[in-house]
Amino acid sequence: MAQKKGLDLVEIGPKANPPVAKILDFGQFKYDSKKKDREQKKQSKTDLTKGIRLTPRIGKHDLEFRRNKAKSFLAEGYKVKIEMVLKGREKAHFDLAEKKLKEFIDFLSEEAKIEQKPKRQGARLTALISPIK
Repeated sequence: MAQKKGLDLVEIGPKANPPVAKILDFGQFKYDSKKKDREQKKQSKTDLTKGIRLTPRIGKHDLEFRRNKAKSFLAEGYKVKIEMVLKGREKAHFDLAEKKLKEFIDFLSEEAKIEQKPKRQGARLTALISPIK
C-alpha cells in the first residue's frame, strides 16, 4: 500500500504487540520532529542565568552601568547572579562588600526578587535574583 502511494512504511511502536506502523513520508516526518526539537530547545533557554561581577571599590558610574545591565537582563526574563570578588586586603572588610552588594540588590528590588540571599563562598560574595513575573 505504501509503495502504491509513493510513501514509506515507518515502524512507530516496535515493542507493541502487534508492532505499530504508519504509512507516511519519512523525510517530512524527520523534518517535523527536528522542528519540534528546535522549538523545545528555544523554550528551555528561559532558565538561563546571566552574571554581573562587582568589586567593593567599584566606581559610581561603573555601578550604575552594571545596574542598568542587570535591569535589561531581568527585563528579558533571565535570572542574574551577582558576584563580588574580594582580593587582598578587601577580604578583611567583608562587611563593606556585603553592604555594597545589598545596596545593588535594593536598587533592583522593583524588577527582581531575591532567590538566593548574599552568601560568602571563600573570597567571593554571591547572590541570585530573578525577575518578578
